[in-house]
Amino acid sequence: MSNETIAIIDYGMGNLRSVQKAIEHVGGRAEIVTTPEAVRKAEKVILPGVGAFEDAIARLRETGLDDAIRDEIATGKWFLGICLGFQLLFERSSEHGEHEGLGLLAGEVRHFDFSVLGADHEHLKIPHMGWNTLDYRRSCPLFAGLGDEPSVYFVHSYHAAGCVEAEVAAWCDYGYRFPAAMRKDNILATQFHPEKSQAIGLKMVENFVKL
Repeated sequence: MSNETIAIIDYGMGNLRSVQKAIEHVGGRAEIVTTPEAVRKAEKVILPGVGAFEDAIARLRETGLDDAIRDEIATGKWFLGICLGFQLLFERSSEHGEHEGLGLLAGEVRHFDFSVLGADHEHLKIPHMGWNTLDYRRSCPLFAGLGDEPSVYFVHSYHAAGCVEAEVAAWCDYGYRFPAAMRKDNILATQFHPEKSQAIGLKMVENFVKL
C-alpha cells in the first residue's frame, strides 16, 4: 500500500509488536524504533504504550524522544498516540501524583470517579476493560468508512478531561462521557486500542497508513 516508514516508538511500555502487525496486515511498513534520529527519519509516527504515566514520561525525557515527538509534529508529520500514548499528549496527569505531560493537547488525565453518580453505578469496575461504542466525528480521517456506533476495545483506569471540545474526535460513555479520541491538526490519538479492535480497528489503522 505504501513505501512510507511508520516509526513505532519503543520506550519500554507496552506490546509494540501487535501495533506493527496491524500496520503490516493492512499493507503498511512499520519499524519499532528507540532513538530520536529514527523518529525523525520516518514519514509517520506512532506512540503506543501500556503502563504508568510517570515512568513513561520520564523515559521519553531521558532518551530525548519527547523533543523528537514535538519537533516532528511541528513539521506536520502525521502522529498517532494509542492508550498511554494518548494520555502522554496532555498537559498533566494525576496518576499517582501530579506529573507534567508532553503538553501537545490541552487537558489533563484523571482517574475514573463514579462516587458522585450514586448507587446505580456501583457495578462499574475500574479499569474500564472491554468493548464499548464510539460517538465519533465523521470528519476525522481516522474514522473514514466506519458505520454507526463502532465498537472498540478499551483497557484503562484514567481518562482525559478538560479538553478542547473541538479537538475531541470521539466520545465514549462509561458511567459518564469521556474523550475516546482526539484530533488536533496532524495529531491523532485514541484512548482505545485500534490494534485490538478487530475489523473496525484495522480499518482505522488502514486509514492512518493511507494519510
